[in-house]
Amino acid sequence: MQRTLLLFPLWALLLSAVAWFLPQWFTPWRGAIVPLLMVIMFGMGMTLTLRDFVRVWRRPGVLAFGVALQYGIMPVAAWGVATWLGLPPALLAGMVLVGSSPGGTASNVVCFLAQGNVALSVSLTLLSTLLAFLLTPAFTWLLAGKAVPVPFEAMLLDILRIVLAPVLLGAAINSLFGRRLRRLLPFFPLLSVLAIVVIIAIIVALNQARLAQVGLAQVGLVLVGAVLLHNAIGLLLGYLLPRLAGHDPVTARTLAIETGMQNSGLAVALALKYFGPLAALPGALFSIGHNLSGALLASFWRRG
Repeated sequence: MQRTLLLFPLWALLLSAVAWFLPQWFTPWRGAIVPLLMVIMFGMGMTLTLRDFVRVWRRPGVLAFGVALQYGIMPVAAWGVATWLGLPPALLAGMVLVGSSPGGTASNVVCFLAQGNVALSVSLTLLSTLLAFLLTPAFTWLLAGKAVPVPFEAMLLDILRIVLAPVLLGAAINSLFGRRLRRLLPFFPLLSVLAIVVIIAIIVALNQARLAQVGLAQVGLVLVGAVLLHNAIGLLLGYLLPRLAGHDPVTARTLAIETGMQNSGLAVALALKYFGPLAALPGALFSIGHNLSGALLASFWRRG
């Protein structure tokens, strides 16, 4: 199961290639992106219990530090990279949405494989997700509002519906019926991976004609560079700042993974709804990039 999860970037690349050459297979499924994202968030909830919500407050200092890293580094870094590289408004909005999203569910798997603090990772993902309903639209409006109109209230309500409700429902079901569903629980992370792979393929298919017209190399290379640089800034500062603050290496690993790995599926869904298919590309590319970097870091730290 763990190997299948770590091979996620390969599955994403393969299905994206299919979507590029056969976009007609995927474009009719545009309306499935939000339901698929809700499946992902429900799967995350099924790995939690209501007790995990209480556990969030047991280490308030390190949790506050982790959230400050997440929402202090990634939105500003996304805006800075996009502005520096001169990305058009739609891609800038997509980059900022990725940076303003909460921690990704894959971060918990990567943290486990990197021999980090899994309990802290889960707590940080949970806390950043709970705060996302306010902070994601707020940072998007603050940093991208001058480039594109940002519907703050509508975005806030969508995050409540797409993220918080499925997570809370999954946690409640796991708390009440977890023992009966124990054999099924390991499959929920796999279900989440499959859902995000399909989402990425749909985004590639929706943008295929546009990219083919303007030139894939012209847009793609700059955007790939922007996404990789954004991810690298999050991972690097997410590790160095905790070490400078006196935290142990295991905690620093955990905070780095939580800072650098975003819920790019949420960014894709919001970008597609409010800014158009082109704005969803950064989230789709980030989904592949942060899982590749996360897998490489996990392998490096596990051997170390």
